[in-house]
Parts: sequence; C-alpha cells; structure tokens
Amino acid sequence: MIHLDNVTVSYPGSTVPALREVNLHIREGELALVIGTTGSGKSTLLKSINGLTPHFTGGHLSGRVLVADRDTRSHRPRDLADVVGSVLQDPRDGFVAEIVEDEIAYGMESIGIETSVMRRRVEESLDLLGLTEVRQRPLRTLSGGQQQRTAIAAVLAQHPQVLVLDEPTSALDPAAAEEVLAALQRIVHDLGLTVVLAEHRLERVVQFADRVIHVEQGRVEAGEPGVMMATSNVAPPVVELARLTKWNPIPLSVRDARRSASGLRDTLAAAQLDAHKPTVEPPRAAPKLLVDAVIAGYGNVPVLRELSLAVHGGETVALMGRNGAGKSTLLRTLVGLTEPDAGSVEVSGVDPADLSPAELLPHICLVPQEPADLLWTDSVARECRQADLDGHAPSGAALELFAQLAPGVVPTTHPRDLSEGQRMALAIAIMLAASSDSVLLDEPTRGLDYATKRRLVAILKQRAADGCAVIVATHDVELVAEVATRTVVMADGEVVADGPTAEVIVGSPQFAPQVAKVFAPLPFLTVAGVADAISKAG
Repeated sequence: MIHLDNVTVSYPGSTVPALREVNLHIREGELALVIGTTGSGKSTLLKSINGLTPHFTGGHLSGRVLVADRDTRSHRPRDLADVVGSVLQDPRDGFVAEIVEDEIAYGMESIGIETSVMRRRVEESLDLLGLTEVRQRPLRTLSGGQQQRTAIAAVLAQHPQVLVLDEPTSALDPAAAEEVLAALQRIVHDLGLTVVLAEHRLERVVQFADRVIHVEQGRVEAGEPGVMMATSNVAPPVVELARLTKWNPIPLSVRDARRSASGLRDTLAAAQLDAHKPTVEPPRAAPKLLVDAVIAGYGNVPVLRELSLAVHGGETVALMGRNGAGKSTLLRTLVGLTEPDAGSVEVSGVDPADLSPAELLPHICLVPQEPADLLWTDSVARECRQADLDGHAPSGAALELFAQLAPGVVPTTHPRDLSEGQRMALAIAIMLAASSDSVLLDEPTRGLDYATKRRLVAILKQRAADGCAVIVATHDVELVAEVATRTVVMADGEVVADGPTAEVIVGSPQFAPQVAKVFAPLPFLTVAGVADAISKAG
C-alpha cells in the first residue's frame, strides 16, 4: 500500500536531512506506529506519505514515495485526497467550516460523495467519535480534545484507504483516547484500512500496533512491536518495568504486565512498602490562587458551575477530567482571559481582571494548549530575548530553559521549522522565564517525548520547591504520577474529586497510570517508585 524507496528529505537552512535514505513498506490493513524522540523526523515521514512534503512544506525530496501506486512527486495532496486522509498535530489547521457536522460533511462534498451517502456517514462518524451532543456547536467553542475528535471524524467519513495521524490522542482524555483507538483498530481489522500513526504516549497505543517504525535522526528502523520495544530509546512505563525486572517477553499492555508482576507484587505487599509518601507539608499560608463559587462560560454555553478551588504555594496540582469538563476555561479565568458571570477570582490577593497583562505576569502565567498562540517572531533567539524583556528576567533565562527542555536546537531556527514538541518546549520556556508566583500549563506534554517530559517534571518540581503554585491541566496520567502532589478531577464544570494524587488516581480505571494498574491495590505510581521499593525489599 505504501512504499518509500531510498527517500531523503532536506529542508533549506538545515545542515542535516530530516529523513535519510528511508526504505519502508507498509502493507494494506496494517496499523503502523511511528515512534521517536521529539524532532527526530516523525512528522516529516507522515507528510511524505500524504504528499505535503515537499509540495507544501518545501524542501527537497529524493527517492520515491508510492501510495496506492500513486507517486507523490507527480500527485499533489489534492490528487491523493480520495486515497489518503490526514489529521495533523493541530486540528484547527484543517478546519474550513464553523459547525461540527458541517466540518464532517465538507471533506465528502469536496470529493463528490452523494448527498444520501454523506448523510449516513455523518451520523456514523458522530457516533463513532462521541460527538453527537456537540454536532451543532461552533468549532471554536469546543475543547481541544473535541476539536481533535472532529478532525478525525471528518477524515474517517471520507473512507480513505490510508489514514495518516500525527498524535491523534494528545488532546484526548484517557476514555476518549481508548474509544478513538478502538475505533481505528476496528476499521483496520474490519475494513482493511491502513493506518500510519505517530504518537508519543506509547502507553496508549503500542498494544494496538501491528508494526513499530522507529525514527531517530532521520533514519528509520521497523519491526514487530515486542522486538522494537526491547531496545527502543522511547518506551512506555510497562516496558520500563520489564527492563527493570528483566521480564521476558516484554509486555506491551497492562494485562500482560500484571501477569508478569504477580510474584513481585506479592513480595512488595509482604514487605509493606509504601512507594508514595507525602512529599509536601500541608500548606498553612494564604492560598496564591483562590476561586470562589465561579460561574463562567461562552455566550449561552455554561462551562464552570459555582466552582471553588484554592491552591497554595509549593503545591503542584493536576487538573484532570474528560474533554469539555472546563479545565481550560478555569485556567483562562485565573489569568483574566475569561470573565466570570458570578463568583470571584483572586491571584496573589488581587483580581486578575483588574491588571494589565504586564502587571499580571509577575503574579501568574499561562502556557496555552497551542504554542503558536505565543510565538510571533522569526527565530528561537528573538522569542527568548523578548520573553526575558517582558518578564524582567536575566538575559538568556528563557533560552537557557529552552535548551534544558529541547537541547540541540540552533537558536536561529524559525519557530515554524520546529517540531510540535519543540514549539511546546519554546512556549513553556518563554512563559516560565518570568518566574511568576503561579504557573498554569494547559496540556504541556503534547509533542513531548518521555525524556523531555522528565526534564519538564524536574523544572516544575523545582518551581514548586521555590514556593510557586503550579497547576497542570492534562490528560497525561503518566505526567500526573510523576509531578503532581494533589489531583483535582473536574466534570461538567464542577470539582468531583480533590486530594493527594495517590489517593485520587490509584483506584481510578480512567486516570490511574500504568504502574498503578500493574501493582494495584499497592500504592505505586511510577517505575522509579517500584525500583526504590525493590531495593528496600532486598
């Protein structure tokens, strides 16, 4: 179905190719998982398959890419539209309509599908992706996860032969991600659809893959998932556990890992080891962030419903909940971007609505879901210099933070030439350079590999240790396990759970990380916690 013969892709201004001499064959009806570190060339590989490279991205492509026997050198993306469907990292880039069901119908209209067929497929896609309740909603009012599901529904409705997805679950809550992946697997098995999927959250998807394609520094290696995971430099927690304990074969799912861990679980239970002791003393000072009975929404769409929350300095709070629960709206309300209809908000004792952005920055900053919302200059260096000036930070502070998160990026690089993960790292760096008293991050791990997430965790832990109040709105349960001292779960604009992270997420089928599921009911959250317990158990 897909053939890459000796493909090399180079971009102007880059000293090394994005892809190097790639030879790859992806069969019909195969779910191929593309993995690799941030900036390794995964997105370039996907864009080579759907024809965006080089027709829209620029650069030079040598070799040959065949998709359903069509050569992408002579077939532009529009010539492949009936064969290849694509959902890239930012779904908003592909939207052309205003309303959800109109967006799903538009792609079918553009390739001439009959109206009666379109109607049926719209309904099927709405049901498949759980979008029926928002079918008449404007796309701009949807959460990031709902937008992502809409983009996937619009492509699936066209019934392509090949589906190319770049981090399709990055903005989805765990339950929605499982539904989307199950739907993709069903389509692969029942209809023979070929799916090429790049994803950093391997814990969600590796067990569904027929083959893993590892991209590193532009070079590609492919093989069976179990074989590739044995040596890969990116791996989900269950694989890291297998490496720690020398399990063989390496499990790819929680179910298989629980079977392998039965003896170790009994040993640790007998030793009565608690892997998750509280690391932060109960706060006693006045809260840095205070939300009291806030009601807020967009037009006639209510989002927050008399929500109250207090966050103290030194806390790292994970904000979790399904897509559309109100997490992003709460963060926007805290920084004054959304004005409450009722209730009050205080940030370091002041109402954020009363302060200008410059006056507010020493008190609080927000890293939004879409890093492009913050990036406007022509180089990484200029973005960082401007961030230092805006935040009254020492010269070079933002660039130093960026280098910690994304080492090896040339400062003269244009932000548009960065990978999605590198753009997110840049957005985090330019906001955190200001050393605000409170830091809010909305889905900060989109596009980040495991190593970059570990570096982010270290930075956030240090900020909390320095007395900063940190709130991370995320669907990344593994990040929550690593960094959060407290977890708040939202549903329908209300707080439904609030407590120490271990207490809130260990028993949750939806929000528990892989390690917690493997060792339940023991209170382990991370591989590091298990390693420490093993050493203590002797």
